[in-house]
Amino acid sequence: MNQLSIPSPSIEAFHLGPVTIHIYALCILTGIVIAFISGERRYLSRGGKQEHFEELCALAVIAGIIGGRAYHVITDHQLYFGPGRVWYHSFYIWEGGLGIWGAIALGGLAVWLYCRHRGISFAPVADSLAPGILAAQAIGRLGNWFNQELFGRPTTLPWGLEIDPAHRPAGYVQYATFHPTFLYELLWSLAGAAFLVWVDRRWKFDHGRLFTLYVAVYTFGRFWVERLRIDPAHHVGAWRLNDVTALVAFTGAVVILVILQRRHGKGDGHGARPATQEE
Repeated sequence: MNQLSIPSPSIEAFHLGPVTIHIYALCILTGIVIAFISGERRYLSRGGKQEHFEELCALAVIAGIIGGRAYHVITDHQLYFGPGRVWYHSFYIWEGGLGIWGAIALGGLAVWLYCRHRGISFAPVADSLAPGILAAQAIGRLGNWFNQELFGRPTTLPWGLEIDPAHRPAGYVQYATFHPTFLYELLWSLAGAAFLVWVDRRWKFDHGRLFTLYVAVYTFGRFWVERLRIDPAHHVGAWRLNDVTALVAFTGAVVILVILQRRHGKGDGHGARPATQEE
């Protein structure tokens, strides 16, 4: 073991009487609260109504959790289905396993449908939520640390992450420290959230541009972090599925951002439409 290294927590849950509290779940809930507080403040500053924001956030959280879990179960179905597997463990969300791609896709769809139903402009909602979502993703990564999961290749760097033998994948039992990919993504996401806030204050990014920039920023970092991970994953050729997804999402976000910038980039953005105006 390295003389300098990052220790992994010795617990992943604790008990309050008969109730088991999983720290992973607490990290997810904390992230949701922060995203809500940040998004609400930003949405109200754009002229949105508080009751609308509360309703759409409740819908987004439910849809996001369902979508995130569904993506995880579909792409890692071998963990829950087949010989020796227990299929109903696919519903044990507190044990970890949420795919951000599914969470954003289904959560975003739910918010878009809500906005269409209410006659609310979708873009200000998305732009308001973008920095908080990225901060929430950073906090959620702490749950992976407590679960000792989704770490990277073995490393002897001073910030290598200690992993207990029981959590090391096959073929890596002889190694003690690994790249702390949870920490890499956490730091990238926090820096990205701060960057989004700065960009919005400096140039007043609206019309969906800030949310599109969020997608580009996150997927750029996720692509490189994913290249380090060694947990079992489906592949497209020599690439992990999440790498391909990140690359496709990044490319799409850049193209859309260029289009939106050409359409709405003139002026300082202070003439943006109110959040309650129908698109």
